[in-house]
Amino acid sequence: MAGRIEDYALIGDLQTASLVGRDGAIDWLCLPRLDSEAVCAALLGTGENGFWRIGPAAWGSGPSPAADRRSYRGDSLILESEWDTPTGTLLVTDFMALREDGTPRLMRVAEAVTGTVIVDSTLCLRFDYGKVVPWVHKTDDHRTCAIAGPDAVWLDTEGETHGESLTTRSQITLAEGERMTFTLTWQPSYEEAPEKLGTEQVLQTLEDTEKFWADWVSRCTYNGPYRAAVIRSLITLKALTNPLTGGIAAAATTSLPEEIGGVRNWDYRYVWIRDAAKILSSFLRAGYLDEARAWRKWLLRAVAGDPENLQIMYGIAGEREMPETTLDWLVGYEGSGPVRIGNGAAGQRQLDVYGEVIGTLHLAAQCGLEHDETSNTLLIELVQSVEMHWGDPDAGIWEVRGPARHFVHSKVMAWVAVDRAVKLVEDGHADGPVEQWRQLRDTIHQDICTNGYDAERNTFTQFYGSQELDAALLLIPQVDFLPADDKRVIDTIEAVQRELSTPDGLLLRYPTSGDDPGVDGLPGDEGAFLVCAFWLVKDLAMIGRHDDARTLFERLLNLSNDVGLLAEEWDPNLRRQLGNFPQGFSHKGVVEGALELERGEQRASLLAGASR
Repeated sequence: MAGRIEDYALIGDLQTASLVGRDGAIDWLCLPRLDSEAVCAALLGTGENGFWRIGPAAWGSGPSPAADRRSYRGDSLILESEWDTPTGTLLVTDFMALREDGTPRLMRVAEAVTGTVIVDSTLCLRFDYGKVVPWVHKTDDHRTCAIAGPDAVWLDTEGETHGESLTTRSQITLAEGERMTFTLTWQPSYEEAPEKLGTEQVLQTLEDTEKFWADWVSRCTYNGPYRAAVIRSLITLKALTNPLTGGIAAAATTSLPEEIGGVRNWDYRYVWIRDAAKILSSFLRAGYLDEARAWRKWLLRAVAGDPENLQIMYGIAGEREMPETTLDWLVGYEGSGPVRIGNGAAGQRQLDVYGEVIGTLHLAAQCGLEHDETSNTLLIELVQSVEMHWGDPDAGIWEVRGPARHFVHSKVMAWVAVDRAVKLVEDGHADGPVEQWRQLRDTIHQDICTNGYDAERNTFTQFYGSQELDAALLLIPQVDFLPADDKRVIDTIEAVQRELSTPDGLLLRYPTSGDDPGVDGLPGDEGAFLVCAFWLVKDLAMIGRHDDARTLFERLLNLSNDVGLLAEEWDPNLRRQLGNFPQGFSHKGVVEGALELERGEQRASLLAGASR
């Protein structure tokens, strides 16, 4: 049975990723790419759907023991797990090698730190998301090869292996200071066998991987009191960023539920324009310009010559088709079905993506990204699309599967698109009909203030004509639609905090209706959406409630698991993480929250100095 979502740690090579449980089991692994078919899918099913556990041989009659300690090695994606056994201490180091030759490799190093330990490795590969049992055989040079159709996975280790109940087992005894390495390599089944790496090569790769992360982290410009949390979040976001394509995935998994036993289970292994743009803003503010340059190239390729039909999401390399299907052979995480791959929301119209794209291009220009003529052409065409469609209803930021509506947040982001286009021209970073755009900007602004604000309740609303609230309204001051000290903004912030709060002070996205479909067209409820609480942190800091902002921020950090990772949501009743994991939006919230608290302190210091 899969562990709790927060029991997992992430390892990856920037092109795919794996989740490792406290018991040393890899229960989720997609090869060769993050959105490829899983070869270990126990996370969404049972052990029969694929896993790879390395840990101490169980003692007594209980299940495989959980590690007594685990942590990442410094600022990296190298995971170290330690078990104290009756005879000695075992350390297992898990990581994925960066693909210098293009080949994905997952490497595991078992070491007896003290005494003598018996190490057990059980590899159960199931291709096609846990459905297909591969043909497994040993080669003449003692390598284990598993093949199913176009895919082959090779296991290399100097330890003896044998087949047992459709798994590959190995049990070895290590004395203090001894090591054993295990390498899992994916290769197309029709190609020659990949290079076999010995112990010294694995250890050198481990050293190279650690150096890569140390070098990358050294570029971070944030040095505030929450640096450890910010660095872990930036590393997690980097792990979701493909270095070949520039695409940034929303999360590493599919179908981890927003409610245990519920149906709100979605595939997040794709590039949402919105999520990627917001993550890029975090990279930029933390000093990372290369990622923005790569994403801009990805965007131009993905949109191609058709910005009028800008999608809300694409594949990691810019693919347009992500048909949504269900995998009926997987029971779902803790019985939460269906398990979905692909995402039907790709065809929705969501007006806010225009603002996210142009807003990020504006921020990148402010941070020093060089002018690009192709981007300028895209800018003009995107604003033309906004001009034609800003008055249309849409599915909104939350991708509702109910009727399209005039969501206030969508209208605000349409205004952002035009406003940032005007600023790009005014700052000399772009060319365009700026006077026409200024008029359009004013028209949208007036429309929102007239139709999106409820004067009786003194708050902006979820959509035109509604009395409901939406946590996305917290973004109004953050995108400079209105200043933070505007009474309408302050009243809206306080209304959202009051009416959408959970008992522990976190936030729902919007009200849900239990068994009856609500505004999103779906039955069931969900947990507190973590990024919404991070938005509230920023708002509280912006309106001068610095102590409240810091208290909430630290409460959110305390929801991270033992290695600093966050899922999409938090269940305030079960007190556990929910949703896909780790979630880019949540970790973007950590970075932005820390930066805003730092800016708030600087503003307060300047005001205090001016009053002397």
